[in-house]
Amino acid sequence: MTSASSPIRVAALYRFARFDDVEAIRAPLAALCASLGIKGTLLIAREGINGTIAGAPDAIDAVLAHLRTLPGCAGLDAKIATADTQPFLRMKVRIKREIVTMGEPDIDPLTDAGTYVDPADWNALIARPDTIVIDTRNDYEVAIGSFAGAIDPGTPSFRDFPAWFREQRDALLGAGTPPKVAMFCTGGIRCEKATAFLKAEGLDEVYHLDGGILRYLETVPPEESLWQGECFVFDARVAVGHGLAAGTHGLCHACRRPVSEADRASPLYRDGISCPACHAERSDAQRAGYAERMRQTKIAEARGTTHLG
Repeated sequence: MTSASSPIRVAALYRFARFDDVEAIRAPLAALCASLGIKGTLLIAREGINGTIAGAPDAIDAVLAHLRTLPGCAGLDAKIATADTQPFLRMKVRIKREIVTMGEPDIDPLTDAGTYVDPADWNALIARPDTIVIDTRNDYEVAIGSFAGAIDPGTPSFRDFPAWFREQRDALLGAGTPPKVAMFCTGGIRCEKATAFLKAEGLDEVYHLDGGILRYLETVPPEESLWQGECFVFDARVAVGHGLAAGTHGLCHACRRPVSEADRASPLYRDGISCPACHAERSDAQRAGYAERMRQTKIAEARGTTHLG
């Protein structure tokens, strides 16, 4: 689907930059998004900006133009997709300590990140015998799709990545000359920060997929692709495939994990209440709360309104 035929444009973006006064950036940006009917989330920190927004094509263009006027953001890039309906319920512009939380205060992706690799060159890099490939996403994201042969850290949060690497360093790198390390994530921000971390840990040949999985799926022909499965995205689309076409996964609104067609056939799956992954993690009282939220959502839908949950 092209942007011309779709009423909603979705822009996933990030940029590492130096923001000395984040509140001075937040307030005008929030006002602009509100005036244009934009919805989604933007996170602002002293290290830059990160988020996904959706709205009318002209409105998205106006917000991107504004963002490119911010310090260090002239080259800000965005991964653009389309949707038939608005994938977000509200607009949030929030100030954070980090735009993607790693918890390593001395890491500086703006100056110390690894080498960008264009999607067209990614297959050749990860096919090299002297390259190890690491998926820097969360475990539930990796579960529905990844690159063939990539290492899954099994981490529930990106904040867990530094500890995982330090624990596994010897097993990953071995003795002698360290291998090349190629990393990837959804849109590029986590793997870019991860390369800065690995360089701070003493590695030199560290690479990350420019534009992340989304740009790879958008630009690399399916017949040449080494991607297997679907890519989880943090909005109502849930997952996408090659060409950024909508995937087959839904979302468990109790735990926010993706659910497959097989998951939805499980007796442990109840729409909006539980799924096979979270059923044992939640109490009966919690599930009762989710059931009431689901009831209110259906009432709102019947009235033609939106229940924000």
